[in-house]
Amino acid sequence: MKRRSDKQERILDFLRDFLTQHDYPPSIRDIQAGCSISSTSVVDYNLKALEAKGLIQRDREISRGIKLVGEERRPESEYTIRVPLVGTIAAGQPLPVPTTEGVDPDFADETVALTADQVGGRHRDEIYALRVKGTSMIDALINDGDIVVMERAQAVRDGEMAAVWVKDANEVTLKKFYREGDRVRLQPMNATMDPIYHAASNVQVQGRVVTAIRAM
Repeated sequence: MKRRSDKQERILDFLRDFLTQHDYPPSIRDIQAGCSISSTSVVDYNLKALEAKGLIQRDREISRGIKLVGEERRPESEYTIRVPLVGTIAAGQPLPVPTTEGVDPDFADETVALTADQVGGRHRDEIYALRVKGTSMIDALINDGDIVVMERAQAVRDGEMAAVWVKDANEVTLKKFYREGDRVRLQPMNATMDPIYHAASNVQVQGRVVTAIRAM
């Protein structure tokens, strides 16, 4: 086997260290920054060389699809993923829209640790967490103070639980989402509360609930 270059050795060392610290693979940009490499194309060239030597495997369909060959890893279901807790969402009267775009879990003030099973294999860049305020979803076992893990989404199926932005009020609420002609029904899961109706043009889905974590 042809000798590995110094750059390739650095990349392998970085991969091992990154996987140990984060329990998920680095992106090409992570490798570029962590190994002080001039460009992502140089990283890609060296990853191809390492793959040809049988030292790594790559899945080019996903952004972090790099696996070290011949090194024991924990089962994917045991991986810990940290996602940012970016604010509060109303399960009751709507609250101002939380900011989620561009939030890096590594620099968030508060994060939530989840297993890969809890997030259904989704990458952490696709998800974020919100703390629930209110009791409109208690019949769905989501109560005041619980945390909901959200997947970024701009559309959901009828009956799915979603974070919905009410445009004219610039507020967001957590409800089950139903399309009814030219309007949308936002359905609380609390027998004491009435549904909320809006023109379809006045609402926008911001995320889909993946799972909920009960408050201690």
